[in-house]
Amino acid sequence: MSHYFTNDEGVKSDEKTFQAEVLGKVFKFITDSGVFSKGELDLASRILIETFAALNLPGDVLDVGCGYGPIGISLASARPENTVHMVDVNLRAIDLAKRNAELNGIKNIQAYESFCYENVKQTFTHIISNPPIRAGKKVVHQIIEEATDHLEADGTLTIVIGKQHGAASAQKKMEEVFHNVQRLERKKGFWVLQSVKKH
Repeated sequence: MSHYFTNDEGVKSDEKTFQAEVLGKVFKFITDSGVFSKGELDLASRILIETFAALNLPGDVLDVGCGYGPIGISLASARPENTVHMVDVNLRAIDLAKRNAELNGIKNIQAYESFCYENVKQTFTHIISNPPIRAGKKVVHQIIEEATDHLEADGTLTIVIGKQHGAASAQKKMEEVFHNVQRLERKKGFWVLQSVKKH
Protein backbone atom coordinates (compact mmCIF):
# COMPACT_ATOMS: atom_id res chain seq x y z
CA MET A 1 0.00 0.00 0.00
CA SER A 2 1.27 3.44 -0.90
CA HIS A 3 1.37 6.14 1.76
CA TYR A 4 2.76 9.64 2.01
CA PHE A 5 6.22 8.69 3.30
CA THR A 6 7.22 7.09 0.02
CA ASN A 7 7.99 8.37 -3.43
CA ASP A 8 5.21 6.57 -5.31
CA GLU A 9 4.66 8.54 -8.49
CA GLY A 10 1.90 6.11 -9.47
CA VAL A 11 -0.60 7.75 -7.08
CA LYS A 12 -3.22 9.49 -9.24
CA SER A 13 -3.08 13.25 -8.86
CA ASP A 14 -6.15 14.99 -7.45
CA GLU A 15 -5.14 18.51 -6.44
CA LYS A 16 -7.12 20.58 -3.96
CA THR A 17 -6.58 24.11 -2.62
CA PHE A 18 -7.60 25.27 0.84
CA GLN A 19 -6.97 28.26 3.08
CA ALA A 20 -5.70 28.20 6.64
CA GLU A 21 -5.09 31.00 9.11
CA VAL A 22 -1.80 30.45 10.89
CA LEU A 23 0.00 32.89 13.21
CA GLY A 24 -2.51 35.59 12.30
CA LYS A 25 -2.01 35.27 8.53
CA VAL A 26 -4.17 33.52 5.92
CA PHE A 27 -2.25 31.11 3.68
CA LYS A 28 -3.36 29.23 0.57
CA PHE A 29 -2.13 25.67 0.20
CA ILE A 30 -2.31 23.34 -2.79
CA THR A 31 -2.39 19.67 -1.74
CA ASP A 32 -2.72 16.40 -3.62
CA SER A 33 -3.24 12.66 -3.28
CA GLY A 34 -0.33 10.79 -1.73
CA VAL A 35 0.56 13.75 0.52
CA PHE A 36 -0.08 13.87 4.28
CA SER A 37 -3.20 15.73 5.49
CA LYS A 38 -4.49 16.56 2.05
CA GLY A 39 -7.63 18.52 2.93
CA GLU A 40 -6.67 20.74 5.83
CA LEU A 41 -3.86 21.83 8.11
CA ASP A 42 -3.52 18.95 10.56
CA LEU A 43 -3.77 19.72 14.27
CA ALA A 44 -0.29 18.40 15.13
CA SER A 45 1.39 20.72 12.62
CA ARG A 46 -0.64 23.69 13.88
CA ILE A 47 0.37 22.95 17.49
CA LEU A 48 4.05 22.65 16.47
CA ILE A 49 3.99 25.92 14.49
CA GLU A 50 2.31 27.89 17.28
CA THR A 51 4.49 26.43 20.05
CA PHE A 52 7.77 26.97 18.18
CA ALA A 53 6.85 30.47 16.94
CA ALA A 54 5.97 31.56 20.49
CA LEU A 55 9.57 30.84 21.58
CA ASN A 56 10.74 33.59 19.22
CA LEU A 57 14.14 31.94 18.69
CA PRO A 58 16.33 33.47 15.95
CA GLY A 59 18.23 31.38 13.42
CA ASP A 60 17.78 29.28 10.30
CA VAL A 61 15.39 26.33 10.41
CA LEU A 62 15.24 22.87 8.81
CA ASP A 63 11.78 21.27 8.50
CA VAL A 64 12.20 17.48 8.15
CA GLY A 65 9.32 15.67 6.46
CA CYS A 66 7.76 18.93 5.29
CA GLY A 67 4.92 17.52 3.19
CA TYR A 68 3.26 20.27 1.14
CA GLY A 69 5.01 22.84 3.34
CA PRO A 70 2.64 24.37 5.93
CA ILE A 71 5.11 24.33 8.84
CA GLY A 72 8.11 25.70 6.95
CA ILE A 73 6.10 28.26 4.99
CA SER A 74 4.26 29.72 7.98
CA LEU A 75 7.49 29.94 10.02
CA ALA A 76 9.41 31.47 7.08
CA SER A 77 6.67 34.07 6.75
CA ALA A 78 6.96 34.92 10.45
CA ARG A 79 10.78 35.17 10.36
CA PRO A 80 11.79 36.83 7.05
CA GLU A 81 15.32 37.47 8.35
CA ASN A 82 15.97 33.70 8.52
CA THR A 83 16.11 30.96 5.89
CA VAL A 84 13.93 27.86 6.19
CA HIS A 85 14.92 24.63 4.43
CA MET A 86 12.21 22.03 3.85
CA VAL A 87 12.95 18.40 2.99
CA ASP A 88 10.81 15.37 2.22
CA VAL A 89 11.34 12.01 0.55
CA ASN A 90 8.10 12.48 -1.44
CA LEU A 91 8.80 14.36 -4.70
CA ARG A 92 5.15 15.34 -5.11
CA ALA A 93 5.23 16.90 -1.65
CA ILE A 94 8.41 18.85 -2.51
CA ASP A 95 6.87 20.13 -5.74
CA LEU A 96 3.80 21.28 -3.78
CA ALA A 97 5.97 22.89 -1.08
CA LYS A 98 7.82 24.93 -3.74
CA ARG A 99 4.56 25.95 -5.41
CA ASN A 100 2.97 26.85 -2.06
CA ALA A 101 5.94 29.02 -1.10
CA GLU A 102 5.56 30.87 -4.41
CA LEU A 103 1.76 31.07 -4.06
CA ASN A 104 2.16 32.75 -0.66
CA GLY A 105 5.01 35.02 -1.75
CA ILE A 106 7.56 33.43 0.58
CA LYS A 107 11.13 33.92 -0.69
CA ASN A 108 13.29 32.81 2.26
CA ILE A 109 12.73 29.10 1.63
CA GLN A 110 14.56 26.21 0.00
CA ALA A 111 12.75 22.91 -0.60
CA TYR A 112 14.44 19.74 -1.82
CA GLU A 113 14.10 15.96 -1.81
CA SER A 114 15.84 14.13 1.02
CA PHE A 115 15.22 10.96 3.00
CA CYS A 116 15.69 12.33 6.51
CA TYR A 117 19.04 14.20 6.32
CA GLU A 118 20.48 12.34 3.32
CA ASN A 119 20.77 15.45 1.08
CA VAL A 120 21.14 18.04 3.85
CA LYS A 121 24.62 19.55 3.51
CA GLN A 122 24.70 22.20 6.23
CA THR A 123 23.92 22.84 9.87
CA PHE A 124 20.99 24.79 11.31
CA THR A 125 20.09 26.61 14.49
CA HIS A 126 16.80 24.70 14.67
CA ILE A 127 15.39 21.47 13.30
CA ILE A 128 11.64 20.93 13.49
CA SER A 129 9.54 17.95 12.48
CA ASN A 130 6.06 16.53 12.52
CA PRO A 131 7.58 13.11 11.88
CA PRO A 132 5.91 10.58 9.56
CA ILE A 133 4.40 8.20 12.13
CA ARG A 134 3.24 5.77 9.45
CA ALA A 135 6.84 5.30 8.34
CA GLY A 136 7.46 3.62 11.71
CA LYS A 137 9.40 4.18 14.90
CA LYS A 138 12.73 3.52 13.19
CA VAL A 139 12.37 6.60 10.95
CA VAL A 140 11.14 8.79 13.82
CA HIS A 141 14.17 7.75 15.88
CA GLN A 142 16.48 8.31 12.91
CA ILE A 143 15.23 11.91 12.66
CA ILE A 144 16.10 12.35 16.35
CA GLU A 145 19.46 10.52 16.30
CA GLU A 146 20.88 12.22 13.21
CA ALA A 147 19.69 15.71 14.16
CA THR A 148 22.86 16.33 16.20
CA ASP A 149 24.97 16.14 13.01
CA HIS A 150 22.96 18.96 11.46
CA LEU A 151 22.56 21.28 14.44
CA GLU A 152 24.89 24.07 15.51
CA ALA A 153 25.97 24.27 19.15
CA ASP A 154 23.00 25.31 21.30
CA GLY A 155 20.69 24.44 18.40
CA THR A 156 17.31 22.85 19.06
CA LEU A 157 15.36 19.86 17.80
CA THR A 158 11.61 20.34 18.22
CA ILE A 159 9.11 17.63 17.27
CA VAL A 160 5.39 17.06 17.68
CA ILE A 161 4.10 13.54 18.27
CA GLY A 162 0.86 12.01 19.44
CA LYS A 163 0.78 10.45 22.89
CA GLN A 164 -0.72 7.32 21.32
CA HIS A 165 1.86 7.33 18.51
CA GLY A 166 4.99 6.97 20.58
CA ALA A 167 5.49 10.33 22.32
CA ALA A 168 6.96 8.69 25.42
CA SER A 169 9.35 6.61 23.30
CA ALA A 170 10.43 9.71 21.32
CA GLN A 171 10.96 11.64 24.56
CA LYS A 172 13.16 8.83 25.88
CA LYS A 173 15.17 8.73 22.64
CA MET A 174 15.71 12.53 22.71
CA GLU A 175 16.93 12.31 26.31
CA GLU A 176 19.28 9.50 25.31
CA VAL A 177 20.70 11.39 22.28
CA PHE A 178 20.83 14.95 23.66
CA HIS A 179 20.95 14.26 27.44
CA ASN A 180 18.09 16.73 27.82
CA VAL A 181 14.48 17.03 26.71
CA GLN A 182 11.65 19.37 27.60
CA ARG A 183 7.95 18.94 26.93
CA LEU A 184 6.97 22.41 25.71
CA GLU A 185 3.30 21.64 25.11
CA ARG A 186 0.74 18.94 25.74
CA LYS A 187 -2.45 19.60 23.83
CA LYS A 188 -5.29 17.43 22.48
CA GLY A 189 -3.21 14.26 22.67
CA PHE A 190 -0.07 15.78 21.12
CA TRP A 191 3.24 16.51 22.81
CA VAL A 192 5.75 19.08 21.58
CA LEU A 193 9.23 17.97 22.68
CA GLN A 194 12.45 19.96 22.45
CA SER A 195 16.09 19.07 23.01
CA VAL A 196 19.12 21.38 22.91
CA LYS A 197 22.50 20.39 21.46
CA LYS A 198 24.94 21.17 24.25
CA HIS A 199 28.60 21.97 23.62
